[in-house]
Amino acid sequence: MSLPKKAQATTQSATAKSVTAKPEAKKSAKSVAGKTAGTASNEKETVNSLYRQWQILSKLPTGKWIGTRQLQEQLQREGIDISIRTIQRDLNQIASRFPIESNKETPQGWRWQEDAPIQSLPHMNSSQAVTFMMVEDHLKHLLPPSLLDEMRPWFDLARRSLSSEHNNVRQWINRVRIVPATQPLIPPAVDARAQQSIYEALLQDRQLRVTYKARAHQGEDTVYTLNPLALVQRGAIIYLICTRHDKPDVRQFALHRFSHATVLESRSMHPVNFNIDEYLAAGALGFTSYNQQSVEPIFIELLFHPKAGQTFFESRLSEDQTVEKLESGEVRVTATVPFTAQLVWWLRAYGRMLVDIKPEFLAEQVHETAFLPKPEPVTDV
Repeated sequence: MSLPKKAQATTQSATAKSVTAKPEAKKSAKSVAGKTAGTASNEKETVNSLYRQWQILSKLPTGKWIGTRQLQEQLQREGIDISIRTIQRDLNQIASRFPIESNKETPQGWRWQEDAPIQSLPHMNSSQAVTFMMVEDHLKHLLPPSLLDEMRPWFDLARRSLSSEHNNVRQWINRVRIVPATQPLIPPAVDARAQQSIYEALLQDRQLRVTYKARAHQGEDTVYTLNPLALVQRGAIIYLICTRHDKPDVRQFALHRFSHATVLESRSMHPVNFNIDEYLAAGALGFTSYNQQSVEPIFIELLFHPKAGQTFFESRLSEDQTVEKLESGEVRVTATVPFTAQLVWWLRAYGRMLVDIKPEFLAEQVHETAFLPKPEPVTDV
């Protein structure tokens, strides 16, 4: 059945409008979808930019300059693929909001401004502040000056974080002390420039050319080329553990006897399988015995007065130590320890509280009546 002409015309008109409207609706929907996708993309890019700029900011040093190429290498090692141009653009944006500066040279170097407040970085809580202050107090003599310069703003922030009189955590610092087990000595003066070069050479794994005043050479200055291996602080003295370029054996040089040191471009040469912990465990810094050129472990048996012997039930001389309380109340201790002059002096300190010593040659040195000057470490001093 056919529709009237007027109805047909109305239907055709509606159909035409409908057909015309569909492309417009699709176009509008696409526009909305495009805007949504664009917004999401922009948000993602903003997040990525913020993360990237934060990583750049966290790698800027205090004191020394760092180039954009170095920044790029550090970021790439962390999986951030970025061009030099992008780094430069990011740094310029960061500089408008954070206290960083450029040296205006080519290639450009960047760093935190000298007076930059570290509040620009994350907040430090009380526990972290106490830790930083204890690190500064007890480890500053063993840290390279370049690292100390970078850490100084953190130390300053730690002090400011604990400045409140009502900060309970701050009291921890006033309640903890480290005291020496022997007669304390005032640390000898160390040449600051020589120390800085020595620490930098150790940090960068480079050789050193040094001028050293050795006791063994009547206090004359001697020039050496050294391969630095480690630093050890023993009491008030800091020792550089190293080898000489002309001798393979590991030696110790007292830091305060260096008058000059220069970092060389050549890489430091390390002894095969050298391990600082094993080296110290073998008694190397405990001083050699009076009649030996090397440190050898020996098995000792000691008989102590009851009061003196109680210590060994709480602290051990060695991993294989045995301790036994006899019917007389005296305490017998056995252990395998390095045979060093330090051992001899330590045993002498017990005096009459040490009843018997074995082996015999150790007892002879402990009970030696002639005054023997306290020996120096095995060094070129």
